[in-house]
Amino acid sequence: MTLPVIKGAAYTLAHTPNMLIHNGTTQTTERITTPDSEYLKNLDKHLRSYEEVLTDPNNQTYINNMHYSELKKIEEPRFKTKAEGGRYSKRGEIMPEIEFYGLLSIVDVFDLVYLEEGFAAKVKEIMAENDIFKDDVDKIKNTESAEWLQKHIDEYEAEGLYYEGELVGVVSRAHDIDPNLNAHIMLENLVNKASGVLSLRHLLRDTEDINAEDIEYVIEASEEAIGDMNQRGGGNMAKAIAELCGLTNASGSDLRAFCGAPTHALISAASLVRAGTYKAVAVVAGGSTAKLGMNGKSHYEKDMPLLEDSVAGVAYLISQNDGKSPVIRTDVTGRHTVSSGSSPQAVMTALVGDPLDKAGLTIPDVDIFSVEMQNPDITKSAGAGDVPTANLKMIGAVGVLRKELERADLANFVAEKGIPGWAPTQGHIPSGAPYLGFAYDDMTTDSGINRAMIVGKGSLFLGRMTNLFDGVSVIIERNSGEVETAVDGDLKEVVKAEVAKALRQFAENFSSEEE
Repeated sequence: MTLPVIKGAAYTLAHTPNMLIHNGTTQTTERITTPDSEYLKNLDKHLRSYEEVLTDPNNQTYINNMHYSELKKIEEPRFKTKAEGGRYSKRGEIMPEIEFYGLLSIVDVFDLVYLEEGFAAKVKEIMAENDIFKDDVDKIKNTESAEWLQKHIDEYEAEGLYYEGELVGVVSRAHDIDPNLNAHIMLENLVNKASGVLSLRHLLRDTEDINAEDIEYVIEASEEAIGDMNQRGGGNMAKAIAELCGLTNASGSDLRAFCGAPTHALISAASLVRAGTYKAVAVVAGGSTAKLGMNGKSHYEKDMPLLEDSVAGVAYLISQNDGKSPVIRTDVTGRHTVSSGSSPQAVMTALVGDPLDKAGLTIPDVDIFSVEMQNPDITKSAGAGDVPTANLKMIGAVGVLRKELERADLANFVAEKGIPGWAPTQGHIPSGAPYLGFAYDDMTTDSGINRAMIVGKGSLFLGRMTNLFDGVSVIIERNSGEVETAVDGDLKEVVKAEVAKALRQFAENFSSEEE
């Protein structure tokens, strides 16, 4: 067996302001309940341009162009400060909406996406210059007139795609009566798939020493369910994404756990590698149209731009120990069990205190705690506070109760161990995973950071099946540089044969001595 390591990570955003207007749940609900609201009438005045999204320091940190230590120095609300950095980073990108529509068409394999003829020509021209997708341009094939598109919205319940306020495409329903294959859900699933493909392709391009054919398994960890009326959440989004990324030797499956899924998937992937089941496992999670503009009404009331204007994606690769990459301690994991209790103290004790006890470590022994990394520019204005800081304070309070910290040192603990939130509120995306790319950098340089805890929490009560909370955690450590010798099947047979030979020789020698 060999220790699992984090080999690489990728982070992507697709700026989708028109999807915010037409597909975000807050806005679609408002159209049903209050169609003449001032919010809907003035929505477009609170949308950001692509350039504004590009210079938001939170977004530049999310794609790893800006280090979180630099983000920490910027006064809140941070979106008001323009950051340097472009569309691309060493671990991802911020894609414009027009190209994302092209990507939606590329990932569609059931003729569900149709683009307006003139718009499609423009998209093809732009995508032909895209290094990652230039070989996929011919997949943008379904084009129709604007009149045809409008008819399919009016008569066939298609979901419209809009750009700069104009109808430029539709997503058709995949079945006449199946509610699980209606156009709205098809759009959600295609957006999830497209953003997942974008992230996984960046992972493959931006990670050294990894080829697509080396990845043997994919775990998809978003919040979307795919299936039909006979199996509403049947899956398998993982294999659908793997197919579009050239992972010809991979199988896969979906893992669902609301917000906590990426950390559950991290532990599962690491365990598969640790057991020797697979040598390399990719975890990918696409984004959600439903969460676009989720807190938009709060932002509007405070005369702010609607900051939840981008579909996010994340991917990371877990592989066998290379002697360099950060090690995932599968022997040091936390679990919020059925009996853990739901108070903040009980949750943090289960997720942080218990696994540290198991490892013989204390809370101060951990250099970084990556919890729910929501961008406070979004959450504070919506009344939810600074989520990462609140979690750090609770971890510190648990440390005080455990007598590992002095109460007077609590403020210093939060300042030293905490990292600011920068992730978009796309449900699962903030859950511990935003730090993994930085973890690689921090633990392969002389940063002084040797150990981090990744914490993912989920709200299981959202499914109306239980009132329980959920959560898992895992420790990541700097690599010692020692690489274990993995014993594969052929080598095992050689070892068994040599042992048998030695035993026979011993028996023969023993018999000779007796004679």
